[in-house]
Amino acid sequence: MTAQAKSIRSPRDTLISAFSSSISRGYNSVHKRVRFFSFLLLTTIVLTALSVSGEGTRTWEQNKYDDFSKGTTHGVAISSNGFLLLAPAFKLLATTPSSAVWATSVAPNGDVYLATGAPAHVYRVTGRQPVAIFQPQELQVQALVVDKHGVIYAATNPDGKVYRLERTSSAQAGDAPAPKGQEARAESQQSTSEAGWKSSVYFDPATKYIWALALDDAGNLYVATGDHGEIFRITPSGEHSVFFKSDEPHIRVLAFDKQGNLIAGSDGSGLVYRITPKGEGFVLYSTPKREITSLAIDDSGNIYAAAAGEKRSSDNNNHGNVTIVVPNPNPNAGGPAGNPNSGQSSEPPVTLNSSGSAVPGGSEIYRISPDGSPSRIWSSRDDLVYSLAFDSRGRLLAGTGNRGQIYQISGREDYVELIKAGANQVTALVKAPTGGLYVSTSNLGKLFLLSGTPDAEGSYESDVSDARVFSKWGRAEFRGKGNVELFARSGNVDNPDRNWSAWKKIDLQRDAEIPAPPARFIQWKAILQPGDVSPQVDSVVVNYLPKNVTPEFDDIVVSVGTRYQSPPRPANLDPGQRFEAQPIVTRDRLSIGVKWNVRDDNDDQMIYSIYYRGDGQSRWLLLKGNLGEKFYSFDASLLPDGGYTLKVVASDAPSHSPQDALSSERESERFEVDTTPPQVLDLKASVQANLLRVQFRAVDGFSPIKRAEYSVDAGEWHFVEPVGGLSDSKAESYDFTVPLTGEAVMQEHVVVVRAYDRFDNMNSAKTVVPAR
Repeated sequence: MTAQAKSIRSPRDTLISAFSSSISRGYNSVHKRVRFFSFLLLTTIVLTALSVSGEGTRTWEQNKYDDFSKGTTHGVAISSNGFLLLAPAFKLLATTPSSAVWATSVAPNGDVYLATGAPAHVYRVTGRQPVAIFQPQELQVQALVVDKHGVIYAATNPDGKVYRLERTSSAQAGDAPAPKGQEARAESQQSTSEAGWKSSVYFDPATKYIWALALDDAGNLYVATGDHGEIFRITPSGEHSVFFKSDEPHIRVLAFDKQGNLIAGSDGSGLVYRITPKGEGFVLYSTPKREITSLAIDDSGNIYAAAAGEKRSSDNNNHGNVTIVVPNPNPNAGGPAGNPNSGQSSEPPVTLNSSGSAVPGGSEIYRISPDGSPSRIWSSRDDLVYSLAFDSRGRLLAGTGNRGQIYQISGREDYVELIKAGANQVTALVKAPTGGLYVSTSNLGKLFLLSGTPDAEGSYESDVSDARVFSKWGRAEFRGKGNVELFARSGNVDNPDRNWSAWKKIDLQRDAEIPAPPARFIQWKAILQPGDVSPQVDSVVVNYLPKNVTPEFDDIVVSVGTRYQSPPRPANLDPGQRFEAQPIVTRDRLSIGVKWNVRDDNDDQMIYSIYYRGDGQSRWLLLKGNLGEKFYSFDASLLPDGGYTLKVVASDAPSHSPQDALSSERESERFEVDTTPPQVLDLKASVQANLLRVQFRAVDGFSPIKRAEYSVDAGEWHFVEPVGGLSDSKAESYDFTVPLTGEAVMQEHVVVVRAYDRFDNMNSAKTVVPAR
């Protein structure tokens, strides 16, 4: 998307309004009219010169979050307060063959394990190439935890189970033995891609979904499930039981507070529960959203809950779909996760594909204080929060989709867009043993390391600004601090990759002239490097001068019998703000309206003049000058009857010095003016036998006679045809009779006739027939 240049205009006097008095009808002769219009022309030139103020230099400024978010970042973060700063180092560690990484866990020895879907695997990451250690039959591995002995617990979906994964050879010291009392069933023993691992079913909840796993300090495993909204607890000895039963369809996420209470978030009504070690639940907060997507608890006991989706009244009874499952590599395929051969239930979970909108209703993050009071601290209509975590300084981070962004959230609507991960969803954030956070993504399934320290260098490329016309670049105005270098380049196509100029450094220590060649499009780049003062970009302003181009007419339309009136100017307009008035149109037979459309690529303030010329005349005479609107009406009687053409001249003089102003003109189609009614001549009427005979002529000086009518003794008007029946001449003769009956033959009669020309000008005449 191309940014539009902002035009910062210098103050100028308001254009002096056009003359409001109508031209007197007393100017009958062409000579007097020419002298009057010449006076108007001279006065208009003076008034226009007084109102001119130069506004050629334009500026394009970027200093807000919305401005900066349109650009491209590489190691640069964007603050909601409107500045750029160095982002933490962000390094790719591994790329998996799977589309989604849903959970990440770190073993005591530092090994990293990933739970993935499409295809479903558990990977062990020790280098750039992750190694699969578990491949279940289910569609995805949804949750993953590692206990203090290095034993892995992996939960699968849908209709899944909890698997226990452990080494079979080269056992590490401290590895836990298999749980007592539990048969070492190899029912679901899977072939693996790495030797030395075995898998067995640890727990089968006999429910459709397993959403989350959590381990307490005593080694108890908690399993959050869907369909019945249950949380199971499995002791280290393998005994399992329902720990908590909610009235929600799904328990989606789990976390422990410092008191050992289990914090759980639901899907259905978006509830946040606090569940004591005895299994006693209490709703801490009913969010305005449908689903809790992630939880995080800080050292002070504040609970942060991310929620998404529109809450509906029927959600409490909805035991089918949930908002977030695995991203769909093939959105057109059927079944869960786009698997056309899936034999799962007829109510598959909703698939979030990589190109669709995140979720209806957007996403929000709430903070629940230790005293239980909730508050909203962040919201987005476009981003869906998948994961929450804290960085090494205790600041809240949120991993989102579908733009793969990580936000650092400091307070209510106070945040920093830290990273764009190069994937569609950031689905897991986990603390790394060496500092920083492991970041897992989906679409594509990757693992990154987000450092706790700034990157060695960051760069930011602005959006492309379209000056709309060929322009000369002036100075750059920079506001910021620290070690920041500024560059610029330009081109004449909107894609910088298509033969633009090379990046050239702007010397901010001297004149800050932009070294890019004149062109239509421009872009700037900032390089940020660490130093004694953290680098920061607050604002960049590009000054430029567009080449003045001639305004162009699209059309000019003359409407005879139309009057245009200006609407009232809105009261809330800022001084100098333009108002593109649309005329109020009324029908007026004695008016002539003219309206035109003009384009000016410089977006200059325009001024218009209207000229007229009659048939057979060579000179254009000024009708009206100094017009700021694109329409005008005048009294048709100002012009003698005849054919005319109008010419509109458009000038950008108010926006330029006299030597640089440009103008263009356009002529209208020919139109005719006729305000003089026809004459009714030689009217005669007489009674002959029992008939009233009427004779007259209608003559017009310019247009043919349109129709004639008569009335006898103040009766109704009746249409009458001319002699010959065809009315197509400037002079028509009429001769007709009206039958009389009874005493009417002897009585006096009053005959009135009237005639209309093509422009509906009318004249009438009357005669009296004496009684016999």
